[in-house]
Amino acid sequence: MWIADKWNDYEIIDTSDGEKLERWGDYILIRPDPQVIWSVPKDKPGWKNYNGHYHRSKAGGGEWEFKKLPQEWQISYGELKFNLKPFSFKHTGLFPEQAVNWDWCSALIRRRLKENGDKPVKVLNLFAYTGGATVACLKAGANVTHVDASKGMVGWAKENAISCGVSDRPVRWLVDDCVKFVERELRRGNRYDALIMDPPSYGRGPKGETWKLEESVYPFIELCSGLLSDEPLFFLINSYTTGLQPAVLKYMIELSIGKRFGGITEADEIGLPVSGTQLILPCGASGRWVKER
Repeated sequence: MWIADKWNDYEIIDTSDGEKLERWGDYILIRPDPQVIWSVPKDKPGWKNYNGHYHRSKAGGGEWEFKKLPQEWQISYGELKFNLKPFSFKHTGLFPEQAVNWDWCSALIRRRLKENGDKPVKVLNLFAYTGGATVACLKAGANVTHVDASKGMVGWAKENAISCGVSDRPVRWLVDDCVKFVERELRRGNRYDALIMDPPSYGRGPKGETWKLEESVYPFIELCSGLLSDEPLFFLINSYTTGLQPAVLKYMIELSIGKRFGGITEADEIGLPVSGTQLILPCGASGRWVKER
């Protein structure tokens, strides 16, 4: 398992009864997590003294309960700063487990830039959400194209870039359907040295097109492989869909990218440590490809 264990401003304190007790900077949140199928005594103080609690509804969805929680606040990860706010369906605008992938991408970008001098590293971040990977790659020195279908998420990502001090770096912010964008980039002949994607489990395009991850992701990876440059650096895909195990991610990458470019493919669960129990909470899976070590 790849573990995001370098956080200072975030921690999972405890888990029980389908929920996780978290510290986000100075604030304590309780949020649902389907992986937490066990029940242990909730004896940590935060279970009662929290700032925000997202209550799931048996009918679907849910709602927040707040106790002295600001509308927005910041936390840091190394040199990165992120703007947080509780919004729809339990989210805060950040997936802390992805820090382990930010570090991986950043190290590869810095090494390539050190080896190649002034030649830029072009990164395409698809389904890019609030830009955690985008700002990490910008901080490492890459040129980034950030694509998400939600105007609000792209706006949030721009705010994160400002907070991280990278808003003046070479970046394109695009509100677009990711599949349509990739198709257009292929026709234009544009190429990228690295691809990052965090596709949703289910969604609809601007014209009602249906996206179902299990059916759409492999053809999309194959499509995206045509965007890689003659000297590709890496490919990263994240999945929160339980049906896509790490071995499935690895196999898809091998067939679509490894077969064409060689290189090394790995896939594993990603997770976060639980400080109160010393256990690791699984938080999905990632597949990684790199041309060379």
